[in-house]
Amino acid sequence: MQKQPRNRSLSLSHFTVQKSSMGIGGGCCCFPSKKKRVPVDPPADQDLPDREKDTLVPTRNQETPENVGRPPPDEKEDVKKKKKKLRVFIVFYSMYGHVEILARRVKLGVDSVDGVDGVLFRVPETLPSEVLEHMRVPAKEDDDVPLVAVEELVEADGLLFGFPTRFGSMAAQMNTFFESADSLWAEQKLVGKPAGFFVSTGTQGGGQETTAWTAVTLLTHHGMIYVPIGYTFGSGMFGMDAIRGGSPYGAGVFSGDGTRAPSETELALAEHQGKYMASIVKRFGPVLPS
Repeated sequence: MQKQPRNRSLSLSHFTVQKSSMGIGGGCCCFPSKKKRVPVDPPADQDLPDREKDTLVPTRNQETPENVGRPPPDEKEDVKKKKKKLRVFIVFYSMYGHVEILARRVKLGVDSVDGVDGVLFRVPETLPSEVLEHMRVPAKEDDDVPLVAVEELVEADGLLFGFPTRFGSMAAQMNTFFESADSLWAEQKLVGKPAGFFVSTGTQGGGQETTAWTAVTLLTHHGMIYVPIGYTFGSGMFGMDAIRGGSPYGAGVFSGDGTRAPSETELALAEHQGKYMASIVKRFGPVLPS
């Protein structure tokens, strides 16, 4: 009896069913039946992803190619807030008020430079009250400028010292203050700090230059950097039509017998010195104590 040929399509169909039920390699991966319908439409409450609009949002501290090495935005703001301004200490001694007037204008100049603050300090008086009264020195009981301690100088990024002259050099009150800074000298705490001077004299030949340059020796022993203003004030340094204090060493005022008020040019020079020193301090940045 002759054998009937098998239906090849049935055989193949049977093979497909077997493969689907068994899977390749013993059921690890199955081929779905061709007749099984795969749903196309998602549920009504489910959104399809949009490749153009949807982007991956990194978690708080997750690094991406764009933010590698950068602090998170909130930390960056904290760093910006914590960044302190540079400070120029304006330390002065003023008997009749002339040096103090200059000091306040110096502060205006310092404060005009972004990122730098001027801080006013006065040095202690060394003369007894009865002597000051005999010399008709105005009282400073309600003064808003605090006294400075030598240890505080370390905190400054730059220093400007103002004082009147005594026979062509600084007044004893300021000199006493410098002499009390021997501990800072011994530990070299002021090394590298920019510093300058502004002065007051009674007469035109009373020491507008010598009062400043004789004080440079104090800066030298402390290792500070002397910053004169030179002729950066421009044409104001060359005017001959009026009496004006100040020199390339720093701002200055003529006090006369104590009653002369500073001129506008002298005040403008003091403000210029403050601005100039602030720009130098900003250029060099903070000087860390050694």
